[in-house]
Amino acid sequence: MEDILLTWLNKIPLWSTINNSYLEAGILIVLSIVLAQILLLLFGQYLKKFAKKTKTKLDDLIFERTRKPLFYLILVYGLRLATISLGINGFVQQIINSLLAIVFIFIILRALDVFLETWGTSFAQKTKSNIDDVLLPLFQKSARVIFVIIAIMWVLAIWEINIGPYLAGVGISGIVLGLALQDALKNIFGGITLVLDKTYIVGDKIKLESGDVGTIHDIGLRSTKMITFDNEIIYVPNGYLANSRVQNYTRPSPKVRTNVEFGVDYGTDIQKVKKIVLKALSEMEGLLDEPAPDVIFLSMGDFALQFKALFWVDQWGEAFGKKLEATEKIYNALNKAKIGIPYPTHTVYMKK
Repeated sequence: MEDILLTWLNKIPLWSTINNSYLEAGILIVLSIVLAQILLLLFGQYLKKFAKKTKTKLDDLIFERTRKPLFYLILVYGLRLATISLGINGFVQQIINSLLAIVFIFIILRALDVFLETWGTSFAQKTKSNIDDVLLPLFQKSARVIFVIIAIMWVLAIWEINIGPYLAGVGISGIVLGLALQDALKNIFGGITLVLDKTYIVGDKIKLESGDVGTIHDIGLRSTKMITFDNEIIYVPNGYLANSRVQNYTRPSPKVRTNVEFGVDYGTDIQKVKKIVLKALSEMEGLLDEPAPDVIFLSMGDFALQFKALFWVDQWGEAFGKKLEATEKIYNALNKAKIGIPYPTHTVYMKK
């Protein structure tokens, strides 16, 4: 590209009259400085004002963080043209090419950082989880490491260093490291999957396969914190959650149905039982009218006629307390109506 640019300059009549290579090099350096200053002026006076008129802050941050690196990129590029004009190659040219590669990668990395920060703000507004506070810095650090590796490989290629044997060694080390960090990586990617799938958010009540029930307190990069009803914190690895069955009581809505099972004596009028229990439930506060409470006759058990009272509450956190209240009211209502509540009995026959 430099040869093309110099060839184009040589076609200019005034430039072709310059026969002094040192003068050409000096003019190229001065031109690069002027162009770099013009670039700073454009960013400061025009592009910055244009960016303020847009609705997004992405262009503002990109202009702010890339104008200085672009300034140095033009200066180094002008220096490269000057050295080519002087016919300087070899060691000096490799140094300048290395500087160009480093500055170029740095500019791309700055722009990527701005994009991740802007996207991260938008992402954080859509989720109530704190995992974005850990996940986004991880993406940024990973991107920086990748671009640093690219810059190193580019510089090594400029210095004509064969990196094949080193890549083989890095590949073997990567396999060993991957096996050693298998569980950690599984938990990290499990956490990412949980956030992207929106399996649950902070505040949701869930039930694990193990039977533990609690409220999501925090979703971290490696594990999720769950608070039980006894105010104990359980740390659950994200890899386990991503590959197991989790029951979410809060989705699709926070309202939940609960029930009370009870039994009455054989011979009791079924409709009378339903009427009495429904009346007891109607006197309770906090139960939803839609869906309405219901009482169903389940079965003819060994000792009693089995019933189940069903009702809905607005929040899952109220379910346990209302179940206890309903149990007490149903018992008192049946007892007041002289309806027997049997208990298991055994009849023993003794042979003489």
